[in-house]
Amino acid sequence: AKMHPVLALFIAALGTGIALGYGVTGSVDYISNGFGGTLGSVGITIILGAIISMAIEDTGAAKVIANFFIKLFRGKRMELAPALTAFIMSIPVFGDITMVLTAPIASMLSKRKHISMSTMASFTGLGLFLTHGLVPPTPGILAIALMFGSDLGMTIVWGLVISFVGFFGTYFLLRKWTEKEWIEPNPEFVRGMEETDSDSGEGFLPLLLPVLLISVSSFAQMYAAEGSAIYTICTTIGNKVIALSIGLLYSFYLGYKQRKMVLGVYADTYNEPKAKLGEVMLNKWVARGLVVCLSPLLITAMGGAFGNVLKNSPALEPLSKLIADSPIPAILVPWAIAAIMMTSVGSMTTAGMTAAAIVLPMMPDLGLSSLAAVLAIGSGTLMGNHYNNSGFWVMGQFFHLNTKQSVKYVTVPCAVASVICLIAVVILNAVGVFG
Repeated sequence: AKMHPVLALFIAALGTGIALGYGVTGSVDYISNGFGGTLGSVGITIILGAIISMAIEDTGAAKVIANFFIKLFRGKRMELAPALTAFIMSIPVFGDITMVLTAPIASMLSKRKHISMSTMASFTGLGLFLTHGLVPPTPGILAIALMFGSDLGMTIVWGLVISFVGFFGTYFLLRKWTEKEWIEPNPEFVRGMEETDSDSGEGFLPLLLPVLLISVSSFAQMYAAEGSAIYTICTTIGNKVIALSIGLLYSFYLGYKQRKMVLGVYADTYNEPKAKLGEVMLNKWVARGLVVCLSPLLITAMGGAFGNVLKNSPALEPLSKLIADSPIPAILVPWAIAAIMMTSVGSMTTAGMTAAAIVLPMMPDLGLSSLAAVLAIGSGTLMGNHYNNSGFWVMGQFFHLNTKQSVKYVTVPCAVASVICLIAVVILNAVGVFG
């Protein structure tokens, strides 16, 4: 029906609630409580991440990160430069923005190093989708981790580990295959493209500071004595809102250091030659960020609303027992449900949230740790990335792929990575890493 996910989720939640016997008003109450609860848990985090992404865009930090990887690999395997840039950027920055920022870098390297855009698209998209699906504070996996009560720092750490395994496992399996077809870069990105000569590590910090602080907080909770000074300090600065606020403050500092570039962007791109730096950072970055984050924010919240309707269903108890008594290994259940939902609905956030709502009541019967279930769901949302996902089309547009090529170089790598990530989760769960 080409319906927007927010409306689709609302109608599905209302219809499901009525079908389950809650009545119209009862269903609306469940929807309102789930929507408000989810919005309260992730709303500020998503907004702060969106504002940081505006700073990343205007200060040229994406090119700085790409230059780091170019120098790291010494001119070889240059497809890894935009791929690992996307891998890092997609953690706090929304997927469409990451695609827009990395596509010119990938196109420039494609032209200069004679690397097909089939290779560039495969691994840049793969890096982006992996951390988008598995590493908080990306909205979907953040909300899922909070729903399951999974430790946020450990979700970040093991999400990064599994994403890394998934990326390089897929890279070594498919690299030769992606090189068999030659695809030219988008000429609009190659024409007049200049590379920044900066190699400062400052470009990483708005992205990495929040992740590091949240992770440090989790380790402090595990190993520091509760009430000690180090425990108090680490858990305070590692609070997800405070950590992202620190990242935002650093973004303002970076904006001040790169003020000529920032004001140049507003003069050239937005036709505002008289823009003031303070107004840009404190007003325009916020306004643009709010526009960008509105759709993911509302989809996430409405996913929570649908989830609240589902998780209160008495029908899920016999279903969970049926699945628990089946020969299917428990760890495969959250992955399979997430994969089915992603193939059906086309949004990683919506698929993950819906899968989480279905799996959560099953947890006592499945006997899984919350961390294992969260990472299995995240791995499942990589499967079935095709025509009904807006990111699929954005990748094709910016990386100069037609529809058939997008299936080959977006859908297939993500599906392979989904299976590799599942295998990693199964192994780590079997050896007791997740508790």
